[in-house]
Amino acid sequence: MKLFSCLMALLLFLLQAVPGLSLPKDTLRCVGYHGFCFHSKSCPEPFAAFGTCSRRQKTCCIDTTSNFHTCQDEGGHCVPPEIECLQEQVGLCPHREWKCCTEV
Repeated sequence: MKLFSCLMALLLFLLQAVPGLSLPKDTLRCVGYHGFCFHSKSCPEPFAAFGTCSRRQKTCCIDTTSNFHTCQDEGGHCVPPEIECLQEQVGLCPHREWKCCTEV
């Protein structure tokens, strides 16, 4: 059993350390937003769809009852960083570097 645990630890280390063996980018983005990957195309309640996971094979779902709300749920619009916001607000955008604005 100790040998199995050591092998699993080594495998996990290699998955993190070796480029190309880590999780897909869309899955990392989903997890970064505290999301979960579901096999179905629609998310169960109280989750809302927020992109894809596993190279677009699964749906990224975020919990709508948590403090993490999408920008559109809060009445805003996601804009790239080069666009100036007149009023910025809290909300998740599909692209991490984008910001949520109520007025552009």
